[in-house]
Amino acid sequence: MSSLHKYHDEIRQAMTADQFGLERLLRSIERSRRQGRPFDRNLRKLRERLEESCQLRKRRIQSVPRITWPEDLPVVAHRSEIADAIRDNQVVVVCGETGSGKSTQLPKIALELGRGIAGTIGHTQPRRIAARSIAVRLSEELGCRPGQQAGYRIRFNDASGPDGRNHACGNTIRSVFKSVRYDYRG
Repeated sequence: MSSLHKYHDEIRQAMTADQFGLERLLRSIERSRRQGRPFDRNLRKLRERLEESCQLRKRRIQSVPRITWPEDLPVVAHRSEIADAIRDNQVVVVCGETGSGKSTQLPKIALELGRGIAGTIGHTQPRRIAARSIAVRLSEELGCRPGQQAGYRIRFNDASGPDGRNHACGNTIRSVFKSVRYDYRG
C-alpha cells in the first residue's frame, strides 16, 4: 500500500476540480489491490490524469499576471485588511459604495493571495452586461485580453478562455448554477 500512498500527496498538487475524481480513482485502485484484482489500467489512467492536472496547475502559476492597483478606489486603501479577512475566513462580506472597486479589486486581492491557481476565482453579477463589463475591466487592469486571465461566462456567450487558464471569471447566477450542474469532473 505504501507505493500508492504517495499519490495522496500528489493529488493535493492537482487542480481543485480534479482532486475528488482522482481520489475516488485512487480508492478504487487501493480496493482492487486489497482484493487481489488487476488495477494496472486504472493506475495508468490515474497517472495520466494526475500529470495533466498538475501540469495545468504549473502553467497557471507561471501565467499569473502582474497586478497593479488603481489608488483612487476606496477598496484599494483597505487591501491588506481585506486580504487578511479572505485568508483567515471561509466567507467574507465586503460592503461599499457603488464604484468603490469591490467587483474589480476583490478578484485581484484573491489572486494576489494565490487563489485562482488551483481553481477559478468566480464572482457573480446580477446581469449579463455587468458580468461582461467587469471581466473586460479586470482584463484591462491585468494587461490581457478578455478570456485570457480574466473572463466571463454568461448565457449564450462563454469567454472564459481555453484550457482553463482563467484566474478570475465573472458569471451570472444562472451560469454558476449551470457550471455546478454540468462541470463535474469526477
